[in-house]
Amino acid sequence: MIELTLADVARLTGGWLHGATGDERVTGTVEFDSRAVTPGGLFVALPGERVDGHDFVGAAVGAGAVGVLAAREVGGAPTVIVPPVESVPGSYVLAADREGAGAGVLAALAQLARHVVDTLVADGLLVVGITGSSGKTSTKDLVAHLLEGAGETVAPPGSFNNELGHPWTALRATRSTRHLVLELSARNRGHVAALCRVAPPRIGVVLNVGSAHLGEFGSREAIAQAKGELVEALPAGEAGGVAVLGADDPVVAAMAQRTDARVVHAGRAPEAEVRAADVTLDDTGRASFRLVAPAGEAPVTLALHGAHHVDNAVAAAAVALEAGLDVATVAERLGAAIPRSRWRMELTERPDGVRVLNDAYNANPESMRAALATLRSMGGRHTAVLGVMAELGEDAPQAHTEIGREVARTGVDRLVVVGSGDTDDTDDAATRLHAAAAEAGVDAQLVRDAAAAAAVVAEGVAPGDVVLVKASRSAGLERVAETLVNGGGAR
Repeated sequence: MIELTLADVARLTGGWLHGATGDERVTGTVEFDSRAVTPGGLFVALPGERVDGHDFVGAAVGAGAVGVLAAREVGGAPTVIVPPVESVPGSYVLAADREGAGAGVLAALAQLARHVVDTLVADGLLVVGITGSSGKTSTKDLVAHLLEGAGETVAPPGSFNNELGHPWTALRATRSTRHLVLELSARNRGHVAALCRVAPPRIGVVLNVGSAHLGEFGSREAIAQAKGELVEALPAGEAGGVAVLGADDPVVAAMAQRTDARVVHAGRAPEAEVRAADVTLDDTGRASFRLVAPAGEAPVTLALHGAHHVDNAVAAAAVALEAGLDVATVAERLGAAIPRSRWRMELTERPDGVRVLNDAYNANPESMRAALATLRSMGGRHTAVLGVMAELGEDAPQAHTEIGREVARTGVDRLVVVGSGDTDDTDDAATRLHAAAAEAGVDAQLVRDAAAAAAVVAEGVAPGDVVLVKASRSAGLERVAETLVNGGGAR
C-alpha cells in the first residue's frame, strides 16, 4: 500500500481515532489475518461468524501493526473506528451485504482501496478486471504471468475475488506497481459493479456465461446481466477503456452493445481480432496453436493441461497486447506459463506411471465437459472420480444426468461418483450422474464420500492409468487426488 498516516485512514474511511495521535504511519501491508501482519502494517479487525478479529488485535500489534481498522474500541492499539455501513455515504457494500458487524469495516476497506487505486492510476497503474462463469482464476494467473515481464504486477492468490479479497489485493499495490490484475466474482446482480467501484478497471475481460451459480441467479440471462456489469464500468474508448470479450460465446460477444469502451473479441472464431488457429492437443492434453492478432502471429505450445486453456490463453494474450507487449513475446511467455493456483488441472505423474489430474477446486457443467475432454485426449486407461456440482438450483438433476451421459460419450473406462456423505444415502444429484453413466454402459460405482472414493480408486489403479478428480469445492475431492499422488493404490 502507499504510505498513509492513521489520520489519513480515518479521513478516507469516515472513521475516528481512538488511542492514536494520527501521526502513526502505515508503511507495510494491510492484513485481516493477524498471523500475516508485518512491521508497519495495518490490521483489519473483521467480526466473523466463528471468530472476531477484534480478539486478535494484541497479536497483530505484537507482530508489528502500527494501527487497527475496527468496528469498535479495542485496548492497547492505535485504532481507526469506522461507522456502521448504513452511515457511510456512497458505500461500496451492497444493500444485501449490509447486515452484520463487519459490513462497516468492509466498506472502509473498500474506500481505502479506492483511494490507493486512484492515486496509483494517476501515476500510470493499469487495472485489469476479469470475470466469467469459468476460467477466471486460470486467466487471471496467465495475465499476471504475461504482464510481469513488463513491470511489477499484483494479482490475488487463488480465487480471492470477493468483497474482502478484492480490496485486500488492490491494497497490495505500491508506487512501483505497474499492473493490478483482479478477478471479479458475483453471487448476484450488482456484485461485479460494486467491485468495479473499488478498483475501476481500464481493461475488462468477460470470458463466458455458463451455468455456475445458476441456483443463486435463477437464469443464464441473469448471470449474463451480472457479468456484463464489468464492461459497463469501463471508461469510453477515447479514455483508453478496452473490453475483451469471449468471441465463442454469443451472449458474451453481444456485450459489445453494453459498453462505451473499445471492444476486442478473443477466441477461436474466425472473426475474432485475437484468436487461436490450428489447435491441436498432445497425449497429455497440452495444446498447441497459432496465435493470430492484428499485429502478427506466432506459434504457442502451452505447458498447461486442457484444451479449455486455449480460450484462457487467447484472452490473456489480448490483454497483454493491449498493454503493449508484442505478439512474439506474448507467445513465448504463454509457453512458459505453469499453474499458479492449486487443484486446477494439476497433473502429477507418480513413479509407477499413474497420472493424477487434480481439478477438484470447483465444477460446473461447462468445466466438467472440458475436464472430460482433456481426459479423453490423454493416453492410457481413464478413470474419472466425479462429485456433485453445487449451486445449480432446479437445473441440478438434469445437469448431473447430462454429465453422466457425457462420461459415456467421452469413453471413460471407469467412473467413481461421490455423494455428499451427509447421510447414509447419497444425494439425488450424485445418484443421477451415476445412473445416467451406468445406463449408457460405463463401469460406474457410487460411493458415499471422498474417503470411500480414494479407497475404491486405489484398489483398481494401475501403472499407465490417468485419474481425473473433479467436483465442486464443497465435495473436498482434493483428498482423493492427494491420496493417489502419495502412492495410494500402487501395485
